[in-house]
Amino acid sequence: MAKQQTPARPYHHGSLPDALLQAAETVLRRDGLRGLTLRAIAREAGVSHTAPQHHFGDTAGVLSELAASGHRRLAAAMSDHAHGMPHGKAHSKATARGYIDFAVDNPDLFRLMSRNELLDPERPSLVEARRMSARGLAGVFDPAPHEASATDDVFAELSASQAVAMTAVWAYVHGLASLLIDNRLTRLAAADDAFRDPHELVDAVIEQTEILPSGGSVLAADGKR
Repeated sequence: MAKQQTPARPYHHGSLPDALLQAAETVLRRDGLRGLTLRAIAREAGVSHTAPQHHFGDTAGVLSELAASGHRRLAAAMSDHAHGMPHGKAHSKATARGYIDFAVDNPDLFRLMSRNELLDPERPSLVEARRMSARGLAGVFDPAPHEASATDDVFAELSASQAVAMTAVWAYVHGLASLLIDNRLTRLAAADDAFRDPHELVDAVIEQTEILPSGGSVLAADGKR
């Protein structure tokens, strides 16, 4: 008879919420969003089926905390890619690559982060994590709109032209990431045998697209306004 595995310890030292979130992400990667239930999370973590509800309240609570973790990691990915670069084209492109690489590495989590109807948008941890990723995204906008503190709403003080620019930039990087992880670029990448894979195509798009500051056009292919 196979030896029965016991849950990892030490849950009683306060690590159970983190263990539950790790279990939730494991279930999400393996079974998709439809399989991500409180019972499935508890089963994966090896704890009572009531444990997720006790710590997070309901399914929306778990999903919101998982999405918050995703936003913090997205912010870190953008920051790591652009670390040490002065604001400018190279910084903007590196930040965009960080955004897209995070999506490629975490496609299910990336999709969950955009499913507002499944989340609690007022949950403090999610609100703050979204601010973190927004500040990271502001690095794509050259120059950054303003230096935000940990409690500022990055978008609150934008002018109308900056809001247009930020929307265009966000759509740009998020659209590229979504097309890539949804496998929508395979045939385009194969055109004329120019690219080894869709990721190389996206990298070429980033390299050839200039992200401009506010005023006039926001994006200009090949540097043309």
